[in-house]
Amino acid sequence: MQTSASRIQIPGQSLLRSRSRLKHVFPRRPESRSSLTTLTSTTAVHQNVISDFCAFERRVHMDMGAICLPWDFSAREEVPCDPVHTQTMSPLRMWILSASLLLWTLGAWGLSVDATAHKDASVLILGGGVAGVIAARTLHAKGITNFTIVEAKGELGGRMSSQSFGAPGKQITLELGANWVQGTQTGDGPANPIWTLAQKHGLHTHFNDWYGSISTYGATGPSDFVDEFNDSVDAYTNLTIAAGARVDKRLVDGTARTGYSLIGAKSQTAQAMASEYYQFDWEYAQTPEQSSWIASSWGNNFTYNTDVGGFGDDNQMALDQRGFKYLIQAEASEFLQPHQVRLNTTVKKIMYSNSGVEVELVSGETLHADYALCTFSLGVLQHDDVVFQPTLPDWKQEAVQSMVMATYTKIFLQFPEKFWFDTEMALYADSERGRYPVWQSLDHENFFPGSGIIFVTVTGDYSQRIEALPDSQVQEEVLGVMRAMFPNVTIPEPLAFHFPRWHSDPLFRGSYSNWPASFFSEHHENLRANVGERLWFAGEATSQKYFGFLHGAYFEGLDVGTSLAKCIQRGGCAGMQHVTEIQNPRPYQT
Repeated sequence: MQTSASRIQIPGQSLLRSRSRLKHVFPRRPESRSSLTTLTSTTAVHQNVISDFCAFERRVHMDMGAICLPWDFSAREEVPCDPVHTQTMSPLRMWILSASLLLWTLGAWGLSVDATAHKDASVLILGGGVAGVIAARTLHAKGITNFTIVEAKGELGGRMSSQSFGAPGKQITLELGANWVQGTQTGDGPANPIWTLAQKHGLHTHFNDWYGSISTYGATGPSDFVDEFNDSVDAYTNLTIAAGARVDKRLVDGTARTGYSLIGAKSQTAQAMASEYYQFDWEYAQTPEQSSWIASSWGNNFTYNTDVGGFGDDNQMALDQRGFKYLIQAEASEFLQPHQVRLNTTVKKIMYSNSGVEVELVSGETLHADYALCTFSLGVLQHDDVVFQPTLPDWKQEAVQSMVMATYTKIFLQFPEKFWFDTEMALYADSERGRYPVWQSLDHENFFPGSGIIFVTVTGDYSQRIEALPDSQVQEEVLGVMRAMFPNVTIPEPLAFHFPRWHSDPLFRGSYSNWPASFFSEHHENLRANVGERLWFAGEATSQKYFGFLHGAYFEGLDVGTSLAKCIQRGGCAGMQHVTEIQNPRPYQT
């Protein structure tokens, strides 16, 4: 690496491009799928009884002994009701089907939402983050305006959260959560939609040079470990290449740690561990041991690698004093009416059936609607902060609990004046991996010169550790690291100190999702799938290609909003397919 007087030079192409070589399409594991794709006609009829006949006066067409099944369960897209998707039934089979439909309608859910109750909206969008706002915009664009966004905070934005920080007279609006547009646009290639919104609404951003402007430190002060850092860059690149080779051969996934070991990258020194952390943990907010080898590789490439449709290497840091959230609030203001948004409104319970949904609020009020779109974070779903009645089916609960909600924590300090490195970034190598490793100076000509602000980032288990400590202890630990980094400086007491507690916050329970090695693509399909016709889900975690990213939330709001609009306009639909049981491709050997 370098001292504050040197910079890492990456020869040839830019670093992020060198990290983005995995050029493969990642198919689901067909050999591990349940029998969903090989339904017999009888099972297909049963599935359609459950999904397509709950409002059969709108959705079932019976004509001279033929019943139309408007959903092809072997496909991902809705299909028109045509002779190809029609089965001829005898009068006896039709009578049996009608009787089955009646019995199911009377109580298979174990709950009856009053279909005659006054509906507060056609759609309740639960959560006003990026996914929720873009879903609302999508419904509006499709001519569906009878929706209400229900948001627990006092403003829209979700995990785009900003706060004024600093001593009186030196206050700056800082981002506690999402902070960067990761990948913007290369030439006339695809544009990151978050970047498009940032430009549209005049958001102030600046390129953040993560790799070309960085200083390195150890327990005794400045420490030059350029070679170890560059080795970690090469190791991450090789990790993604090896992951792509496994996809080509249809080999099983493993942890990223397994991948690192198989390519011979075994970080053992403090410097090597810190460098590896910078490449991996700082992005995914979890360790290689906790992360999927293959999914972490595609997560990087689909965002950054233009060869597979990524946006490019540019990372723009939000510096706008209106907050990063301004771009989604400004977008919402273009179509939302005051009666379509309820702020400071926390959901307690979601009741759903074949006839609609009821949403009970913490205040005791109950809202009624035809549909609910749940955009709560994965962490909220995992912690049962919202109760579902009836309980979510096993296949949905398994999907929710099998993914991981990671935590990414920025710890801010303000001092009377700057005494640290002149680069944008710094990396501290501690004997304990992940202990206050990644530093960024905001008192920099590209950001907020003269602000006296610096912040350090921790992730994963270490984030949860510090959340359990009092601020005073965390502050003293951070100052201790600074004394090690700058042994010739008398470190003053900070004028201001703050960090968010994302994991403990019942509105979020973490920062963003991460894909573990044990999480199958079928799990993700189930995470995304609606439950029945009435209860839908969207968010960054439901994005297969962009999980963990703001643009993942955007694309999911757009896609699920479009599917829900079609469902409403057609008078009903089955929605998205799910896999009832995710089976091992071979029997276990005992």
